[in-house]
Amino acid sequence: MARSKSSNRWLEEHVNDPFVKQAQVDGYRSRASYKLLEISKKDRLIHPNMVVMDLGSAPGGWSQVAANLVGHNGRVIASDILQMDQVAGVEFIQGDFTENDVFDAIMETLGGTPVDVVISDMAPNISGVTVADQAASMYLVELALDMACQVLKPKGSFLAKVFQGEGYDEYLKSVRAVFDKVVVRKPDSSRARSREVYIVGKGFKG
Repeated sequence: MARSKSSNRWLEEHVNDPFVKQAQVDGYRSRASYKLLEISKKDRLIHPNMVVMDLGSAPGGWSQVAANLVGHNGRVIASDILQMDQVAGVEFIQGDFTENDVFDAIMETLGGTPVDVVISDMAPNISGVTVADQAASMYLVELALDMACQVLKPKGSFLAKVFQGEGYDEYLKSVRAVFDKVVVRKPDSSRARSREVYIVGKGFKG
């Protein structure tokens, strides 16, 4: 079957993407790694010795960055429905964290340790139906915020990818309700035509 013009355009853009090429050089699994690196540096998000939870972690680009930033004395607990190849310094739990057994496994791995930062780069499988895709993406970020509210320590931080559209303004309000400071970032490595932005919440009110 011949590729569509849009898929050919995406493939060409991907192959020529400088962040894709740099990821190959730096050993990152995803160009998304640079989004987390930029945001963490700008907002002083992840530091040595922290405990970080990475939701929707596969293929592992954000987990790699987080593990490097927290160092040997920090912890990264990652979870995804998809399988993720092992990342040094990362404890991975596969499954849907909204299911009780997976949630319990994550809590058991934490062992009662409060989390400093919850990060989420989750996105739904795209159907091409804009309304449905937006609803699915908002559902995922709502789940991420709910998880953050359950595991974060007071004054902890939250970072989530959100697609602008239906439900975005209401979601931003809900993040502002539980964090002292909230900013919206569009990293250099985020493609300009993409509706994705990254919401950073700092100072969890508990």
